[in-house]
Amino acid sequence: MTGADVAPEVPVHGMPGGVLGGLGPAATVHFLRRVVELTDASRDQDHVDLLVWQTGSTPDRSGFLRGDNESPEPALVAAAQALERAGATFVAIPCNTAIVWVEQMRAAVGIEVLDTVDETVAAAREAVPGLTRLGLLATDGTLSTGTYAAAAERAGIELVVPDPDVQRETMSVIYDGVKAGNPVPRDRFDALVEHLRGRGAEAVALGCTELSVLRGELGVEDPTVVDSLDAVAVATIRRAGGRLRP
Repeated sequence: MTGADVAPEVPVHGMPGGVLGGLGPAATVHFLRRVVELTDASRDQDHVDLLVWQTGSTPDRSGFLRGDNESPEPALVAAAQALERAGATFVAIPCNTAIVWVEQMRAAVGIEVLDTVDETVAAAREAVPGLTRLGLLATDGTLSTGTYAAAAERAGIELVVPDPDVQRETMSVIYDGVKAGNPVPRDRFDALVEHLRGRGAEAVALGCTELSVLRGELGVEDPTVVDSLDAVAVATIRRAGGRLRP
């Protein structure tokens, strides 16, 4: 056997995680940045190993739920299967609306598929001990499917959602702002959060990863504004064998 026949030894502290990305692309890039920032690492080798499948071509999740385009389910299932074939030992999804199809993805693979919604509700409970009312900023699609309502009910928490006018503003911030690459002023973001606080929310979950991107761009540091992308980033680090930054 020649040296060319022998695979190089790669030091790893865990098995590679899979990232089903592109939902949207900017959210995935921000997610990967947060995985790096939240990992306790002093050298490259301390970071977790990840396989990233960036599928921006996946049909729009909220669009399908509104009846505007074809179903994203085949593309989501195919992406999860591709990650499994590539060697991923679990799948993280930096998208909230895609969790509508989490059971279909789980049925199609033999590896764990993380539930972004459940991870976010758990992070909110950790951020606010004794949490009873959780506000939610999310797409129309995510709200209509009830994934957060079900997760909150399982945790014994009441879910607080925006009034219709404020929900339209939330969609504008997501689609006309972040997804379109247009700047969103800090006061527009703060107004959404304060609306939910005015309705009794003790914490506010950013249930759309575009809002996670915006939170990062605006430098929002309020620990009671719970970032779904950070929640799944933390879960990814743990499952991939990494250490969280203190």
